[in-house]
Amino acid sequence: MAIRLYDTLSRTKKQLDPVDPARVAMYVCGPTVYGRAHIGNARPAVVFDTLRRLLRHDYGAEHVVYARNITDIDDKIIARAAAEDVPIETITRRYEGFYLADMGALGVEAPDLAPHATTSVPEMVAMIGTLVAKGHAYAAQGHVLFDVPAFAGYGALSRRPLDEMIAGARVEVAPYKRSPADFVLWKPSSGDQPGWDSPWGRGRPGWHIECSAMIAQSLGRTIDIHGGGLDLQFPHHENELAQSTCAHDGAPLANIWMHNGFLGMGDGGKMSKSLGNVVTVEDLLAQGWHGEVLRLALLSAHYRQPLEWTETLLEQSKAKIEKWRRLLGPFPSGQRPAPHPDVVAALADDLNTPAMLAALSAIESDAESLLGSLAFLGLPGFQRADTMAPGAAWRLGTSVVADDGHIDAQVAAQVAARTAARAARNFAESDRIRDELAAAGIILEDGAGGTTWRRG
Repeated sequence: MAIRLYDTLSRTKKQLDPVDPARVAMYVCGPTVYGRAHIGNARPAVVFDTLRRLLRHDYGAEHVVYARNITDIDDKIIARAAAEDVPIETITRRYEGFYLADMGALGVEAPDLAPHATTSVPEMVAMIGTLVAKGHAYAAQGHVLFDVPAFAGYGALSRRPLDEMIAGARVEVAPYKRSPADFVLWKPSSGDQPGWDSPWGRGRPGWHIECSAMIAQSLGRTIDIHGGGLDLQFPHHENELAQSTCAHDGAPLANIWMHNGFLGMGDGGKMSKSLGNVVTVEDLLAQGWHGEVLRLALLSAHYRQPLEWTETLLEQSKAKIEKWRRLLGPFPSGQRPAPHPDVVAALADDLNTPAMLAALSAIESDAESLLGSLAFLGLPGFQRADTMAPGAAWRLGTSVVADDGHIDAQVAAQVAARTAARAARNFAESDRIRDELAAAGIILEDGAGGTTWRRG
């Protein structure tokens, strides 16, 4: 089946033609781990997890490589570590664990590759050196900056006038810049800040160079799909495109650029940590909203459109889930049925989730196709056929998990979160996770090789 996706760069819907059909490569910008994820952060995670499921269905799971990075060096991380008087690793491990647990509760599977910025610094230094050697970057006062006017294609992704881009990026017009639009690739670190040796002195990378280097390192020069939230289109993805194209002799960074729309708070305002109008995944789960309800709500509108996050939306999503459970009733144990072709076709048309929901309504009388489609969509409570049989499922917090010896991703995510909490010496959180697992019948065993778990 042909998959057609909207490409932000060309402003057209393009058929996916992989560079190598045996290795379909997708990279999505992941979290900067300094705080808990809000539900707006979860939208790209759910959207691109759904796309990955579609790609696996079409090309085969063994032929899809999905990378989602972890930004674990950033000024916000440094500031938080300083405020708590702990190493930055304490902050990043803690919140990476929380992120994996929160996304796991929404049915988001771990990526195939999870490159970390701090382990990819040599590749960043090498790419910066290439840009300097080719005349696309310059060193000044311990910094290295990308020379924006030297790249004629700058602005093609966001299609904004240069003066508007400068204002939108809130760039620092420092005296060592040749142009106000130039952006930092490398910056010096003071003695109390994390830093790495480089040809330009001890320092750390700028945010934008991180993803360009990690993409090249983990997936290659040109990938099939690059995704993220609309807020990343400029300046982050615009800068990625520029520096990667220049470093790789004009080779495109991605053949399709995808961006999901903003999540609003029901009053027309964008959900944002900087605005202070956020609700975290942790909060919503604690309020009793099941992971499948949150996931369905995030998929209710087309991914490129804005989505207003309201109590009404959650209630409507909950009602759909409950209706499907009533329609399915007890279902025989066995392999997961295949998704209905109409559901797959809707997703193959630029992840048209409104059409997908209409297709689900049309097949509600076909229990096997309905269950197969709901599992295909990643709704946590419908992941396996036998989760519908009475007595064959147990609850972990707000998620339903099959009780058949299968190592469930959500349990693994909770174990990872507990490990992160212990590393951060947050023993209250560690005990909370242990007790929640124990209440669900999961026994943890700590040993020299790490933590294992078994059902009691």
